[in-house]
Amino acid sequence: MKRVQIFAVFFLLPNCVGGKIAVGNKYMQFFIGFEVPNCFDIYPNEFGTAFEWCHPLYVLYEDIFVYALLSSSLDLISLRQEVAVSDKQRRQFAEVDQVEEDQVEVKAVGRLNNSHLLQYTQIHKKRLSVVGHNRLHDIHFVVQLQPHKRGSSDEISREAIKRAIKSLHKRHLLEEGAHAPAVAALARPFAAQGLEWKEKADKLELELQQCYRAQSRLSEQLVVEVAECRSSKAVVQEKESLMTSLQNEMTHTREENSKLKESLDLKTEALDLAVTENRALKGQLADVMQKLKEAEAESKNLIDRWMLEKMKDAEKLNEVNALYEEMMQQLKVSSIEQLARQQIDGVVRQREAGYDDFVESMVPSSCKHVINCHDGGCGSILFEHNSNRLLTGGQDRTVKVWDANTGILSNTFRGSVGSILDLAVTHDNKFVIGASSSNNLCVWESSTGRIRHTLTGHTDKVCSVDASRSSARNVVSAAYDHTIKVWDLQKGYCSHTIISVSNCNALAYSSDGLTICSGHVDGNLRLWDSQSGKLMSEVAAHSQAVTSVCVSPNGNIVLTSGRDNVHNLFDVRTLEVCGTYRTTGNRVASNWSRSCISRDENSVAAGSADGSVSIWSRLKSDKVSVLDGHTSPVLSCTWNDLGRSLASADRNGTVCIWV
Repeated sequence: MKRVQIFAVFFLLPNCVGGKIAVGNKYMQFFIGFEVPNCFDIYPNEFGTAFEWCHPLYVLYEDIFVYALLSSSLDLISLRQEVAVSDKQRRQFAEVDQVEEDQVEVKAVGRLNNSHLLQYTQIHKKRLSVVGHNRLHDIHFVVQLQPHKRGSSDEISREAIKRAIKSLHKRHLLEEGAHAPAVAALARPFAAQGLEWKEKADKLELELQQCYRAQSRLSEQLVVEVAECRSSKAVVQEKESLMTSLQNEMTHTREENSKLKESLDLKTEALDLAVTENRALKGQLADVMQKLKEAEAESKNLIDRWMLEKMKDAEKLNEVNALYEEMMQQLKVSSIEQLARQQIDGVVRQREAGYDDFVESMVPSSCKHVINCHDGGCGSILFEHNSNRLLTGGQDRTVKVWDANTGILSNTFRGSVGSILDLAVTHDNKFVIGASSSNNLCVWESSTGRIRHTLTGHTDKVCSVDASRSSARNVVSAAYDHTIKVWDLQKGYCSHTIISVSNCNALAYSSDGLTICSGHVDGNLRLWDSQSGKLMSEVAAHSQAVTSVCVSPNGNIVLTSGRDNVHNLFDVRTLEVCGTYRTTGNRVASNWSRSCISRDENSVAAGSADGSVSIWSRLKSDKVSVLDGHTSPVLSCTWNDLGRSLASADRNGTVCIWV
């Protein structure tokens, strides 16, 4: 059995009325209203899903007519009043309405040539209600063809269907003529309204474009504002971090401030205490100054008395000298020279080896030997006692022994770790002592050159050394640590230390070994007791530093040289200047330039920075000769005890032997 279904569904939208209809495998759709919606709800069936738009008030498909009366803005009564319809048409319309209200049911049952029994049922319901603006809220119309049993009454059914179709076709023609004026009337306001809506749409489109432009500008501003906002956020974060660091720094500063306040309080208390102590010390200083003035006055009185005693001693000495001269005259006559020497003190010195004959020194005039002794310079030179063996010490840390007669090297002493700044030899010529820049002294055996002792105790370079003329075991040294040390060579250690207020550049033992004569950087000559280390006397010898101190063989005269280019002779007993020597062009070369006095005490020799050696006569106080032979500043001079030669050394390490 084949089933055929025909249905139609009508629906309402806010401003329109529409519907769709399908018959068999065919379909159509209609829509009417004031505006076309942007979407349309599609109700699919078993024959299809797509629909086409149309705008008539009715739809006619083949021989089946479906009628729907729609009203949107006008009700049916007003619409009939506006349209002029003939009486005949009105009566025909009324008849159709009467037919529509009836319910017709036609049924025919039968079998015709094994075909389907067609049962036709037509239910036509029409509900019309006007709400608000007489709008149609609901229209429902269904036409359904259901399958029928096969029978012989097919012809009857076909006739019934034909009559129904004919009736519907007639009704369609009537309604088409009746509703034509209504359709025209409805179309007029729709067109005007469409123009108005088009104008509104153009305005709205213009406004929309303006809105788009405004939105674009706002978007650009928004982008700029967002960028500024981000940069502002970054700046704010940076400021916050900076604020945090500043807060931490402020906290740290406050802590430091509190600590500084505490420290300030403590220092203020300490300052108050110091001020109080200072006041007390000022009072004590005033008392001490008063005592000092009294002591100075007493000292001046004592000095005056001492000078008076010295003058008396000098008068006695003059008397003794006069007696000596008288006795010397007598000796020439009576040959009693030995008796005169025993009675007159200070004329001939007694030595451990016995009595020596008086030797007169010769004034040299020519250079006998030129010897290149040391690399880097030779700062110290010395003859052995009563010998022609010459000792030299230099920057190469060695001490060399030369034969003054031949100029040949006989021995070399090694073992020092510093430059040799000064030399000394014991009175028996058994030991040679070298003052080193390595803060110690080296003691060599003269015969073998082996080191006997290394004397340590100074804390700075040792610049001067001398051996006692009365004992073979006593040695004195001076260093740039403000100390003078006395050494025992037999034991090899320091016996006692003398502390000086000024560094000592040069020193020498007196002839009896009981007094130490020292020249200092402050220009003073000081005499010390070698046994107790006490200061015996002091005198301002030079306006600048003293560079050399040499005691005469008889021990009565001390020769000093200074950086003021002056050479002075002092009487040991009175510390009075008994001779001053200076020459234009003669300049002291260094702080340790050594000058010397001859064996007979008649001549003084000193080197100069221009490479010359000047010799003065002590008795005449004038320059006797100038020896030229060096090419660099002369640092040291020494006279032979035999009185036959003079040796000098310069900064290049060259030694000249003059005869």
